[in-house]
Amino acid sequence: MKLIDAYGEADRLLSTKQTAEYLGLDPKSLANSRYTGTGVKIPYMKLGKVVRYKQSEVDKYLEENTFNHTGETKCVARDGGDS
Repeated sequence: MKLIDAYGEADRLLSTKQTAEYLGLDPKSLANSRYTGTGVKIPYMKLGKVVRYKQSEVDKYLEENTFNHTGETKCVARDGGDS
């Protein structure tokens, strides 16, 4: 299944099983993350009882969680206000 984005490009929709295989995880890990809101935080869609993940969101998650060493952390924008 594909979804057309605002730019007219197709974005493939993946099932929980397909997403888990792509990430090398157990499908239950994704289900637990959806239920608890912790762990693998990838936006998903619910179409009735069917859950789908956009391929682009899965790829974005991988990019945002790719590091060069263990001391590297995610950059978090802080509004400390130097004004």
